[in-house]
Amino acid sequence: MKALLYLGCTVPVRNLNYELSVRLTARALGIEFLDEEAFGCCGFPAKSLDSRDSLLLAARNLALAEKRGLEVCALCNSCAAALAEAAHLLDHNPELKKDVNKKLEIIGLRYEGPVRVRHYMRLLWEEVGLERIKIAVSRPLEGVKLAPHYGCHYLKPSELTAGFDSPDLPRTMAELIAVTGAVSVDYSTLKDCCGGAVLGFSEPVANALAAKKLEELSRIEAHALVLVCPFCNVMYEGQQKKIAKAMGVDIKVPVVYYPQILGLALGLSPDELGFKLNRIKPAELLKMVEA
Repeated sequence: MKALLYLGCTVPVRNLNYELSVRLTARALGIEFLDEEAFGCCGFPAKSLDSRDSLLLAARNLALAEKRGLEVCALCNSCAAALAEAAHLLDHNPELKKDVNKKLEIIGLRYEGPVRVRHYMRLLWEEVGLERIKIAVSRPLEGVKLAPHYGCHYLKPSELTAGFDSPDLPRTMAELIAVTGAVSVDYSTLKDCCGGAVLGFSEPVANALAAKKLEELSRIEAHALVLVCPFCNVMYEGQQKKIAKAMGVDIKVPVVYYPQILGLALGLSPDELGFKLNRIKPAELLKMVEA
């Protein structure tokens, strides 16, 4: 299948290892990603200030995708949710769509819809499937213990993710981890927020939220925390040293992206998958894979 890869604002600046591993694993599994250089912000950061402007930003990206005749694959939970929700609103509200199109026409664009938006994890789940991934695995990650983190927007808006996974009892990350041969660890703070949403308002509060999960994962000795959202990475990896220092504790939890884990299982090398760019190196995990 073909899709437009939507990188969003954070991935190209902070998370090149995520992009690298997504492109490589997609190629290995038969997904062809194309780029749209004109893509801009998904609109999510502006939503609390002006919902109409936020919708317009999202609609611009949807119109660009419609022009190419392709669906959108997003790497960020918030981007996927913002774009999918915008498409849903426009597809079910003719007057709202008419108003948005008046503004889009100023820049030579128009949205008629529908345009489908899916997170990369959903694309793997629905288009590739667990069985095909299992068959493609050439290096099972036996003995590796991984803790999934879904993130708040992974399954939002819930009416658009029905049939994919449950916001109350999510399972898709755990099953996608298990198909690589690794063990998906269940833990009490599984569904906790990373704190990223309040980082710009109160860093101590944001850090306290992230600290709960990091403390628990330190105790249960998971080999890594597995993410699928770049802003969750800002909290759990980017802020981890600050959190440890503020709390006066020794926390060192390796943080990886799911496509990096998938790539290892598919036989790709750590260098190809951007592990050198991980700030907190999953040394024990990589040692086990090499062995």
